Formats: sequence, C-alpha cells, structure tokens
Amino acid sequence: MANCRMNCQSGWRAMIWAGVMAGVVSTLIQILLWLIFTDDFPAILYRDARLTAAMVLGSSVLPPPATFDVGVMLAATLIHFTISITCAAVLAISVARLDTIPALLAGIGFGVALYVVNLYGFTAIFPWFAQTRGWITLIVHGIFGLTAISVYRWLEIRNARSQPDVH
Repeated sequence: MANCRMNCQSGWRAMIWAGVMAGVVSTLIQILLWLIFTDDFPAILYRDARLTAAMVLGSSVLPPPATFDVGVMLAATLIHFTISITCAAVLAISVARLDTIPALLAGIGFGVALYVVNLYGFTAIFPWFAQTRGWITLIVHGIFGLTAISVYRWLEIRNARSQPDVH
C-alpha cells in the first residue's frame, strides 16, 4: 500500500513536471519560430498573451494594442500552465501502456489533435483564437505533445530506478 502511494504520488509529480516542461519548451520553440519566420515579435507574443488572458479576464483585454501588460501576462501564464499540466496528465494516462516509440508518436498525435480541438473547436467559445491558426502553432502543439510524453517517461523511468526492489 505504501509503495502504491509513493508511485502514485511520483506519477502525478511527473505529470505536473511534464506539463510545465512541455509548456516551457513549446513556448520557447514558438518564440524561436516567430523570430525566424515573422517580423512581428514581440507584438505576436503580446497578442497571444492577451488572447489567452481574455479567457478569464474578458474581451476587454484583447488587442489592440498588442503591448506588454503585467496583469495580462500573469493571467496568460497561469492559464497556459494550467492547461499544459492538464493536457500532459491526460496524455500520460492515455499512453501509459504503450512502448516508447508508439508513446512518442502518440504524443505528437495528441499535440496535433489538441491543435484541432483548440483552434477549431474552442473557437466556438473563444472566437478570437482563430487568428492564431497556422503552421507554427500546429508544429508547436506537436512539440508540446512530444515533450510532455518524453519528460513524463524520463521522470517515471528515473523514479522507478530510484525505488528499492521489493519482492
């Protein structure tokens, strides 16, 4: 029973860290792609932060102007990581029994499905997200899924190796 509690607790911890790391990595790659392929940085970052923050703060924070606002950035960051952790947990639970390569491919597929749900489904509720559709956002969602499952698997393997063998 104690072993189950320890493994379950470490599993949730791994899911949380996987969501945080996937959120950070995918955001950094998105920024890199914006820097390389657009001339809109940092305005595009501020725009997307306002679009995200508007989910809880309301449409009054929507651009223009797409400028820096501490309250908007904090709200957007909180929402981003809440969603990232939730999605990483769903992904980890969904692919728990898969071998590594199928799990990694499922992670990418999950990210792509997340893109479709977010940018074609949830736009019925938050129509302002339609403007973020595009290949950079699609790629970054795939990277999110790949990173989330990679970090989760790595943490689970690391945790399993550090557990005493009980027989």
